[in-house]
Amino acid sequence: MKRDEEIKRQFGATLKRIREAKEMTQTELGHQVGMEGSHISRIERGTTDLKLTTIVKFADALGVSPAELMKF
Repeated sequence: MKRDEEIKRQFGATLKRIREAKEMTQTELGHQVGMEGSHISRIERGTTDLKLTTIVKFADALGVSPAELMKF
């Protein structure tokens, strides 16, 4: 697996773990960051590239730091 694919997969797994710990659905998180729940699903599966600004939106919506989302 290429490094960028592994990073996307690990980010998605971390996002999902934190989202579930906060008892949020993909739809709820998507609504807070302006995305469809299906897009959140693709991110959690590691199939979507993200901008830094999107990572910051996720962090804000989940009440964590961007660095917390990037801990693999």
